[in-house]
Amino acid sequence: MTAAGATAQRRGIRIPRRWIPYLLLAPGLLWLAIFFLAPLYFMARQSLESGTLFTGYSFTWEFSNYTNAISNFHEQLIRSFEYAAASTILALLIGYPLAYAIATRGGKWRTALILLVILPSLTTYLVRTLAWQTILDDSSPTLDIMRSLGLVGEQGHLLATTGAVIAGMTYNFLPFMILPLYATLERFDKTMLEAAYDLYASRSKAFMRVTLPLSMPGIVAGSLLTFIPAVGDFVNAQLLGSSRQFMIGNVIQSRYNVLSDYPTAAALSFILMAVVLVMVILWVRVAGSEALTGDTAA
Repeated sequence: MTAAGATAQRRGIRIPRRWIPYLLLAPGLLWLAIFFLAPLYFMARQSLESGTLFTGYSFTWEFSNYTNAISNFHEQLIRSFEYAAASTILALLIGYPLAYAIATRGGKWRTALILLVILPSLTTYLVRTLAWQTILDDSSPTLDIMRSLGLVGEQGHLLATTGAVIAGMTYNFLPFMILPLYATLERFDKTMLEAAYDLYASRSKAFMRVTLPLSMPGIVAGSLLTFIPAVGDFVNAQLLGSSRQFMIGNVIQSRYNVLSDYPTAAALSFILMAVVLVMVILWVRVAGSEALTGDTAA
């Protein structure tokens, strides 16, 4: 019997057993209703309003806000998904070997190494991005080194480029990729690798046939945790890029805080949310729902 049920029984209140799960869910559902569903409703209503800041906004079922938003800002929308996809792929290429090394070779240093992965996240997101702005500045040693290696032309720059924005996004969201990968790789059954070696599988074949499939839950979870916040990011494009690198998040931020065009900002937010939701559903269907639940290890 749960603590809630025991307390109710002591007070003479008999709670049907089938109600207990709903009572336990009630605080979380109430929280979601107040801080997620209610703001979502007001934003949906605002996206269908018409008017200006000076004349006032009125609810008129203005669906043209959505079509106008897509036609006017489709470039920034597409760019957001391109940058998010690039940063997710880079984070996977960097994070997988690192998570694998920590999980399989970390030994007694595992905790310290994971702490080093998490440590940058304890610093404010804005401060980390400003640090990258300093690293990529024209007067920084980084640019001098890259020029000496021939990676950047004599008059080339690192700031205000697509590479700078993607690099900043990859760095900022890299822990979101590493941690799920490490959690998956650390707990999978190592005896399956030993069985593969006993059957004369090479290390590369054992990795492709055993380790990689068993690590799919971490890959799927890490990709989602990296891609979703990256696609809505605007800080990296604002500080490390220029107007040519602005993403949809920059447009929403500008429309809401600068131009006070609340209906367009709300419509863009819903468009972004809908596209991300569709992509996540497709990704999970392609990868398989078992990749999220970890049933591939069974």
